[in-house]
Amino acid sequence: MKNKTLTTWITLLFGSLGLHRFYLYGSRDAIAWLMPIPTALGVYGFERVAEYGLDDVLSWWLLPLLGFHLAGVCLNAIVYGLMPAERWNLRFNDEAGPEAAAGQTSWLTVFAVIISLMLGTVFLLSALAYSFQRYFEVTV
Repeated sequence: MKNKTLTTWITLLFGSLGLHRFYLYGSRDAIAWLMPIPTALGVYGFERVAEYGLDDVLSWWLLPLLGFHLAGVCLNAIVYGLMPAERWNLRFNDEAGPEAAAGQTSWLTVFAVIISLMLGTVFLLSALAYSFQRYFEVTV
């Protein structure tokens, strides 16, 4: 039985590493194995900024990649948290009934969705602001 609340929190906390996909789909999921790549590239972008400064062109691409990736992970947590119990159980707990307890929404799920909404907004706006700032600094 795949628990919706646990999945939402795993997605929020460790989604950038793909752990939520391992939990839901198992170790054969190709997307789960690919999800750490943008995270590692973004962390490398931060290291390049620390080493070379803000004028490093490669970091101009890597930092927004991390921001967009983290915003997408937060969006995924929101989608999981807001999924109706019947649809959750049909998709991830097909052996259980549509009203099984694993697909029910609790207050912990709601808090995870709220935190995902706040963090996803910060990540997305930060990535957009950094991208536009670098673009306009280069073109002007």
